[in-house]
Amino acid sequence: MVTSTYHVKGMTCGHCVSAVSSELSALPGVSDVQVELASGQVAVTSAEALDPAAVRAAVDEAGYELVDA
Repeated sequence: MVTSTYHVKGMTCGHCVSAVSSELSALPGVSDVQVELASGQVAVTSAEALDPAAVRAAVDEAGYELVDA
């Protein structure tokens, strides 16, 4: 298992957390998504390392912005 941490910009409420979690959970191999609303940190646990483009696309689909580290 691999856990990767991302920073997502624009989340302000529980609905935001739900939208981001739902989109990221739909990615192949993802087993867990933990979102910390206050900091914008998102920890994604998956079977293998995720394609950064797929993560960005999922966050975009949810309506938010993935911030580059």
